[in-house]
Amino acid sequence: GSAAPVRVARAKPRPAPPPAPPAEAAPLVAPEIVVLASKRDVRLSEFPGQVTVLEGSDLEFAGPGGTDRIAERIATVSSTYLGSGRNKLFIRGIADSSFTGPTQSTVGQYFGDLRLSYNAPDPDLRLVDMASVEVLEGPQGTLYGAGSLGGIIRLVPNAPEPGIVTGSVSAGGSAVQHGEAGFDVTGVINLPLGSDLATLRAVIDGEDQGGYIDKPLLGRTDVNRTRILSGRAMVRLEPSEGWTIDTIGIAQRTRGRDSQYADRDGPPLARNARVQEGFDADYRQGQLVVNGELGAIKLRSSTGVAGQDLEERYDATPAGGAPRVFFQHNRSRMIANETRLWQPMDGNLGWVLGVSHTRNRTRLTRGFGESDAAMTSTGVLNRIRETTVYGEGSVRLLDGLIATAGGRYTRAHLGGAGEDVAPAFALAGADITALRSETAFLPSASLTGSFLPAATLYFKYQEGFRPGGLAIDGPFVRRFRSDRTRTFEVGARHGTPGRGPFDLAASVAFTRWTDIQADYIDPLGLPTTANIGDGRVWTATLAGGVALTQGLRFEAGAAWNHSEVDQPVQALLFRARQVPNIAGFNARAGIDYSRDLGGDLTLTAQGWARYVGRSRLGVGPELGDSQGDYLDSGLTVRIGRDGSGFTLGVTNLFDAVGNRFALGTPFEVGRDQITPLRPRTVRLGFDASF
Repeated sequence: GSAAPVRVARAKPRPAPPPAPPAEAAPLVAPEIVVLASKRDVRLSEFPGQVTVLEGSDLEFAGPGGTDRIAERIATVSSTYLGSGRNKLFIRGIADSSFTGPTQSTVGQYFGDLRLSYNAPDPDLRLVDMASVEVLEGPQGTLYGAGSLGGIIRLVPNAPEPGIVTGSVSAGGSAVQHGEAGFDVTGVINLPLGSDLATLRAVIDGEDQGGYIDKPLLGRTDVNRTRILSGRAMVRLEPSEGWTIDTIGIAQRTRGRDSQYADRDGPPLARNARVQEGFDADYRQGQLVVNGELGAIKLRSSTGVAGQDLEERYDATPAGGAPRVFFQHNRSRMIANETRLWQPMDGNLGWVLGVSHTRNRTRLTRGFGESDAAMTSTGVLNRIRETTVYGEGSVRLLDGLIATAGGRYTRAHLGGAGEDVAPAFALAGADITALRSETAFLPSASLTGSFLPAATLYFKYQEGFRPGGLAIDGPFVRRFRSDRTRTFEVGARHGTPGRGPFDLAASVAFTRWTDIQADYIDPLGLPTTANIGDGRVWTATLAGGVALTQGLRFEAGAAWNHSEVDQPVQALLFRARQVPNIAGFNARAGIDYSRDLGGDLTLTAQGWARYVGRSRLGVGPELGDSQGDYLDSGLTVRIGRDGSGFTLGVTNLFDAVGNRFALGTPFEVGRDQITPLRPRTVRLGFDASF
């Protein structure tokens, strides 16, 4: 997103004596962007990699939203579309599967320095009162460890402001074409607590998204209404100059009344199912963060506890049989700490040293219900205890040339067990579920050159990995191995994104991916996980922006991916060897416009369009369906002052149906499925601040 235009105050001319000839105005220099996700405050002009920094105000300009707002603005970010709180995110051409199973995501999601979860889906936190969101393309193994094969997404909230009382409210109503109405309400408060030493900043957000999918066999319309209630609170203590202690609490509850997929060849926005599906997703996290300065060295220690629960319901009705529902419950609990010391690169040296420890426990249980022959399916428990030491440093070799190298050593202890496994199978699999250990060393190296004004060229090598685990395969519990990526990347940047007259960034990356963890359909028709083989991924990206006139800026980006599983373990699983869920081509374009209307009124507009190319749902013949090849779009206009205003927004301008995701249920009855775009939606909103 682009920042607001920089305004320069002009001094009034003195009445006497006659003024001297005016001096030449100094050139306007765009403020430097600092990449906080680098963990050592690296300036963007010296950062070796592709990073996008989205302003929080831009993300909530059209009303409250979640991860979808990030995907709308970055061509390299994509997602599955099972529903809010149950999706998997992907960056670049690195994607594993369509289901929420025991594998870690290929994208690490962080709130500050702590990950949101270990091996659970995207909680889709509301992006309200955020300072920024940083997206680093991966892998990012040296700094972020396991589960960052494709990159990381880091949420940076607005910090409490001591000594002042401020707040804001917003509300909106929406109408969905071919569907129901919805509404949203948001409130933010910043409040000193007794003295300037403690400050509270709290956020609450509620959203009711109208449904638009019909189920004629049940006589119901607009079944997929979704309700989201979230809150966040941060209390900051400042015991002395340069030191802060933050206590943070996050909670979000999501209720999807029914599924949001439709029949591919049936009536538009309709599904011939005889059962009610849907999902319940709950997320909460607590953090204690200590920040301090030890001279030129900075310290941060973050400790957190997180819990995530997801219950999903799928139509599992057999052909000609009685209605049946498949239940899946994913329950995850995590405790984590990361402590690091760093010195920003003010001269010829910059570095970071850190340690982290994570304990995670995830129980995945499954079963069938609402039939004459109810049964329980196999479940699995995965436990992991991970300890890590990492470091990275940069040296300025010459004026404009920086060398960076780092490494991360991780030792992981993994355990688990099968649940509801037949005694004979449990005895045979005792060695599979035994406690085991894995180690990984993830090196990185880069060269960054800035020999031309406002231009940067870099070369980079980086690795990433995910630990193994246990998966359900029919009546058995199966072990899958860790997988690993090795990426070579070359890239260049010019200008300051969103803050200068012109900016451009490009990159080409080659990734070698070994022992790929992915899902396929087992003999019972259920998703399972295995190592499917080795692969390679080529990715090329291009993004930039230009200020066309005063107040009008145009931005665009594109990503090209070519992937292949070149050494499949089970060749019969494949009709095609393409890595799933990654389109060969994605593109995005947007405009930002601002104009003074007089009387302290300003008109501001943001518009965007995003094309998502064709991709494959998953691996194996059962998951060979095509998806993608659609255009999404949106436009929001605001008229108001700094303290209050009205907005009018429209999404899916052309009311396209499309197919975001070709899965609603993994069972035979749902082979020909699409997940359509939300129909054209009009929102009228109001915002005010004090």
